[in-house]
Amino acid sequence: MRLVIKWIIGVLLLPLAAAATLTFARQLQADLDWRALDLTTWWFTGGFAVWLVLYFALPRPMWSYVLAHECTHALWGLMMGAKVSRMKVGERGGSVTLSKSNILITLAPYFFPFYTVITLLVFLIASVWIDFATYLPFWYALFGLTWAFHITFTLSILAIRQPDIMEHGRLFSYVIIYTINLLTAAALMNLLTDRPLANLATELGQDIPAAYQFVWNQTRPLLAAIKTQWPLTPQ
Repeated sequence: MRLVIKWIIGVLLLPLAAAATLTFARQLQADLDWRALDLTTWWFTGGFAVWLVLYFALPRPMWSYVLAHECTHALWGLMMGAKVSRMKVGERGGSVTLSKSNILITLAPYFFPFYTVITLLVFLIASVWIDFATYLPFWYALFGLTWAFHITFTLSILAIRQPDIMEHGRLFSYVIIYTINLLTAAALMNLLTDRPLANLATELGQDIPAAYQFVWNQTRPLLAAIKTQWPLTPQ
């Protein structure tokens, strides 16, 4: 019954995923004029491309991914008041023991780019004492590389049956993972192009009700036809 309820919620969240897709597409369209992109954005794209080459050309560093995966479970658990008692990391898999769990703790490794966040934190903390103006291209390349690490491993690992996904059901889990990853990507594009994040929130706030209104407009005639064909009250 619990999985059935989450499946229904997953269906109800599909318009939200569609709205996130529309918002992301609009952000991407704004960036299609490559001549307008600054140097740091090119470095980010270059870092992303470098990782793709490494990912497909060299043996994949599974231990590094498993470490990030389990650390993300532990980090989100700690943020939500759970206690971490044991962690195991290996090339063939890992585990972490938490005193409690929830949807976000379980699915966090699939939408939380662990190494990108670590890189960003190191950059922000170190920039308090060090002027990184000259080295910004390097940092943007590192952001791109770590983000690509997250995307490639997430896609490959989701192709395998995952207990984290099965715990909440595929549809529900995939909608959550897809939507959050897409919005994170849109936020990154805003940061790279110096557009205010408030604009992203405004566009999303317009696209979400529009998506649900579209779905309602399409399903209302069908519901009316069903009600006519099979009335709930005796004629």
